[in-house]
Amino acid sequence: MPIIKQNSSAISATLPDFQNPGIALRIILIVSALTLAGAVLRADTLQGTWSVLLQFSVFTQPILLMALLSLYILNRCLAKLAYQVGVAMVLVLILLITTGMQYLLAQWLEPATTNLVRSWFFAAAITGVLLLYFNMRSRALSPAITEAKLQALQARIRPHFLFNTINAVLSLIRSEPRRAETALEDMADLFRVLMADNRDLVPLLSELELCRQYLSLEKLRLDDRLRLNWHIDKMPEDALIPPLVLQPLLENAVYHGIEPFQEGGEIQINLYLSRNEVHLVLTNPYRQDGDHHIGNKMALNNIRQRLALHFDAEAHLKTQISADQYQVHIVIPYRKMQAS
Repeated sequence: MPIIKQNSSAISATLPDFQNPGIALRIILIVSALTLAGAVLRADTLQGTWSVLLQFSVFTQPILLMALLSLYILNRCLAKLAYQVGVAMVLVLILLITTGMQYLLAQWLEPATTNLVRSWFFAAAITGVLLLYFNMRSRALSPAITEAKLQALQARIRPHFLFNTINAVLSLIRSEPRRAETALEDMADLFRVLMADNRDLVPLLSELELCRQYLSLEKLRLDDRLRLNWHIDKMPEDALIPPLVLQPLLENAVYHGIEPFQEGGEIQINLYLSRNEVHLVLTNPYRQDGDHHIGNKMALNNIRQRLALHFDAEAHLKTQISADQYQVHIVIPYRKMQAS
């Protein structure tokens, strides 16, 4: 059986996903803001700011659009490079685009207004600011990955869960030894995944298998109180999602939606692909009274942070509460593992 290894290394820096519309929008807004700030500093009067801004935009906007297009096309190649090499390649690409655009603009503008060295300086400075911003943003969000692992691990070692699961396994050892062995293997797999390095996206099928293992353990102690309704016929098995997204949501559904009710309840899991987006919808019973729902928000906020880290504005999570149901709906872009 594989040995659990805990990786405590820091999250490594990566280039932003230049094919992400949210990333492109952030780049446009930051470059526009820097251009406006430069125009304000350069102009002597408020009225002159508009003239200087137009002058700056003649250079920055064509370079910006060409850079976004080039980075979009080369995104997969850049993603395979080490971070330092990728940064260098992005900088070289921007300088080449700047040189080409300067040459074209020099054909119909006065040479005095097309200083190549000055353009190189500003292009490199703006590129550095952008890469620094995305690196700092990634570092700010990346602790959510470690936090998710710790939260899930703490949940797994809740005394009642561990005690009841072990008791359930012990009761099966003599009567159903094979089932007891499977339960212990499921527990080992859960701990191994929780302690693994969970930085990268994983196939949806792998996350689903982990969820089935977790639910099978809960089924040992809750028996008929826990009812599952799977809708996965339209599930894209190769879709990439952040690890430990579905499993914590299912745990919340069990802990907050099944355990408090003597009669139990049904959890609905609906996974499907629509318009090149993957939808993950979980629904469980809900009651307004009581404080058993406290703690839900921590897991949901963590998942939101990790969705933002991996997909930026392309992914979102929303919750909906009705009189007797609680629903979590996650939408992420459909991405598959690229062939090497």
